[in-house]
Amino acid sequence: MDLNEFNRLLDLACGELDRVAKTKGFLDSGSFENTTRVVLAKHVPKGLEVDFDPHPQAFPDISLGRFGIECKFTRSDSWRTVANSISEGMRDKNVEHVFLLYCKAGGNPEVRYRRYEECVMHVRTSHVPRFEVDLFAEESLFARFGVSYGEFAAMPMHRKMQYVRDYARSRLSPGERLWWLADDPTDIHTLSLGVRLYTNLPQSEKRQLRAEAAVLCPSIAKPSRAKGKYNDAVLYLLTYRGVLVFQARDLFTAGSVALRSDSTRGGNYLLRSLRDIQSEIDTALSSLPDEVIREYWGRVIPIHDRKAAWLKMLDSHAVGWSPSSELFRS
Repeated sequence: MDLNEFNRLLDLACGELDRVAKTKGFLDSGSFENTTRVVLAKHVPKGLEVDFDPHPQAFPDISLGRFGIECKFTRSDSWRTVANSISEGMRDKNVEHVFLLYCKAGGNPEVRYRRYEECVMHVRTSHVPRFEVDLFAEESLFARFGVSYGEFAAMPMHRKMQYVRDYARSRLSPGERLWWLADDPTDIHTLSLGVRLYTNLPQSEKRQLRAEAAVLCPSIAKPSRAKGKYNDAVLYLLTYRGVLVFQARDLFTAGSVALRSDSTRGGNYLLRSLRDIQSEIDTALSSLPDEVIREYWGRVIPIHDRKAAWLKMLDSHAVGWSPSSELFRS
């Protein structure tokens, strides 16, 4: 069966299913999918059989040689719905062309079909990233990715997630950060369900986290009255480390951090707190993953160039003082 023959088969099946939708209707998604199998079985060419007992997580729902059909049913008057997981872990490797067969039961019931990759227009980045489809999508998600659906489907999961993360970040509003999108359970951006309070952490961990936040968020060097100067630092600790900070100044300008090495009051508290954790900052500059550096700095910087780049960014935010002239000058 070639593509033209398969399209004719879908035309026949879609027409018959559309008549059912407009008359008796379908009870639910299972009823629609099973009826689709019955209809297809009457029209498939010799040599092909419709499997009436597939694996419940198989993708697509119906496989016919090189062609597959993913069935979607909604009671609403909408051509948009959530589809399968991007992992497609149970994908039939023999299927080269996937079509979406969609039953809209709300409003004026109707059954239509279209190539699956043309309908995928969004990915929901919840616990398990899932495609979202719209039968009349004007632009496919894969066009935005710059790869074909076939290329994306063949990628290992960690490569798929690179595209998903970039897409999710492109949709963030100013001041927003991703919660987590992990490649695997050991990914640095995967949080446990428990969130810890910064004030309850041991001093050594506080110093490490302050150093990481300082490296990733050079906006901390903005003047004291600058609005939101600590937002990125607080969001980093929450979204990457699962640590909740009630008072942002606890990280860099409170007396508890600025006066640790010298209790004399006065001077630039931010500078004094950064000087106190220079060793931890060195560690953070050399150990933070490239992916995290790229998210917060907008580009990947080689490890040996990171300190100079960070000091330059601090200088660009500071007013009335030069961090690069004050830090790492022992």
